[in-house]
Amino acid sequence: MAITEFSAALNQVANERGISPESVIETIKAALVSAYRKDFPGTPSEEIDPRIDPVTGEVKIFVNGKDSTPPGFGRIAAQTAKQVILQKIRETEKETVLGEYRKKVGEIVSGYIFRSDKNLAVLDLGKAQGIMPSFEQVPTEDYQANKKIKVLVKEIREGPKGEEIIVSRSDPKFVETLFSQEVPEISSGVVKVDSIAREAGTRTKMAVSSSDERVDPIGACVGQKGVRVQSIVNELGDEKIDIIEYSKDPEKFIASSLSPAKVVGIHIDRKTKEARVVVPDDQLSLAIGKDGQNVRLAAKITGWKIDIKGDGSAPEAAKKEEKK
Repeated sequence: MAITEFSAALNQVANERGISPESVIETIKAALVSAYRKDFPGTPSEEIDPRIDPVTGEVKIFVNGKDSTPPGFGRIAAQTAKQVILQKIRETEKETVLGEYRKKVGEIVSGYIFRSDKNLAVLDLGKAQGIMPSFEQVPTEDYQANKKIKVLVKEIREGPKGEEIIVSRSDPKFVETLFSQEVPEISSGVVKVDSIAREAGTRTKMAVSSSDERVDPIGACVGQKGVRVQSIVNELGDEKIDIIEYSKDPEKFIASSLSPAKVVGIHIDRKTKEARVVVPDDQLSLAIGKDGQNVRLAAKITGWKIDIKGDGSAPEAAKKEEKK
């Protein structure tokens, strides 16, 4: 970049990229101080005063108020200005893209898997890359290169190379957002997702309520002939989804949370938030679930510690059978 092109280049960058010309000038000055100190390492930075003509781009270096511009420093200044402007362009473009994705946090976007290993998957989101760490992945899913998938934009956070777009498929919010896309009653606010608990890849429990008594919240989420919920199950790879009705009454809510098991008795301690639940003996394993998953998700979705026992009906039935 010739010095005579400085003003035109500076203004073009400022107009096209939304970069303040003053901020670019200040960055160039800082770079010029570093460049000068490479040749004169003993000079303190605070004594170096680079001056740039914003029209011509001419550079002079003053040290303690005295013109100390080295011979040929104009060429170094031109190269430095070019590097700074290009760097500013890259920084601004990255910040613009990150700004777009900051607005998309909590939304679902589509992307292609660029590469993956045991620690993370990198997605091509179009304008940017998304990072999906192992704990944001679903254990039962295979993330092969070039595969197109939907992900939740979870957050923008600082990484080893600056700010990164973190995406997820395992977060419960991913399921909730899929429902808001599929169920108009949720997106309109008539049906609300009050609580959700998930063990990604196997099962989700979701509690919903309706602000309109004419609208059945569970029916709205399931859809006619189950078409709405099935669409989401297909996206999740056949992950089971239990949709229950939310209740402010903890006894009703806890009983519903253990669905599909039927509760025949319940005693709660509001101080300790512990519940002792009784179910028919033949539904005890159903209430607890495989490896305790059903009761574990019920505890997560309600916020209560749940202890389950059978009602003793099975032994009585066995005794009656013996008497016959």
